[in-house]
Amino acid sequence: MGLIQWAHSPWGESIPIHVAFGLLSVSAAGAVLFLIAHALYVGYWAKAEEHSAPLPPAALAAVPAHVKRHSMGARLFHWIMSVAMLVLLFTAFLPKVGVQFPWVTYHWIAGIVLTVSVLYHVIHATFVLDFWSIWPDKTDIEDVSLRMKRAMGESAPAPRKFGKYPLENKLYHLTILLTGLTVIGTGLFMMKRVETPFYTRNPYLFSDATWGWTYVLHGLAGVGLIGLIIVHIYFAIRPEKLFLTRSMIFGWISREKYLDHYDPQRWPVDKQAPEGGRAPSKEVPA
Repeated sequence: MGLIQWAHSPWGESIPIHVAFGLLSVSAAGAVLFLIAHALYVGYWAKAEEHSAPLPPAALAAVPAHVKRHSMGARLFHWIMSVAMLVLLFTAFLPKVGVQFPWVTYHWIAGIVLTVSVLYHVIHATFVLDFWSIWPDKTDIEDVSLRMKRAMGESAPAPRKFGKYPLENKLYHLTILLTGLTVIGTGLFMMKRVETPFYTRNPYLFSDATWGWTYVLHGLAGVGLIGLIIVHIYFAIRPEKLFLTRSMIFGWISREKYLDHYDPQRWPVDKQAPEGGRAPSKEVPA
């Protein structure tokens, strides 16, 4: 199976026009195989992780009953972006299997929504949120090395608990960022080929070959998003991860989940209750 669909221009030149539709099945199958392998690993082979010494009682007592994880703005962005991405994928691939509807209009509208939401997120994350909390740092690299050594049976100190975002979340974020920006960048250029209120249609902006590679990049990113979204939904509904999914709805996680999974020194919190949450309790469980 070829990875790219080719055509011939009126001048006899061979030009790319899109990615092969079969890559959609490859991406989905790869994601499903990953889910099966991960579920088997967690169910039969994974061992409970050991971590370095916990914080002293005085530090633990300072943790509120509800720990704020996501602001209202961050949650709205997440769900708007999610809907926009799903609309983009359905409008892109349903016509390929024979479902006919005015998909081009819905597709570019969803693309504009995605673009605006991502632009908002970049500004919000840069000037309001802790911008660097989602990027891998030195501690992440040191801890993943310790985890790998212990998994291989080597002697190594116990790693620390995670900060607000574990390394795998940070790497996923980087992957979805690069994929999403590719979709957005190529999609904005492709809008020049259709009638919209934002552009004057100009299909001659690029040469046939340049347009072809633009479509190829757009298609590759779209196919990649299929697998990435399947994996994301899988982790969102795993029983041990449901507290994170709930936090994307309500904005907070419980004190118990915070202390079980996170290092308060790497992810410090205050005593303010998140939006929609009750005031934190002043009592400290025994």
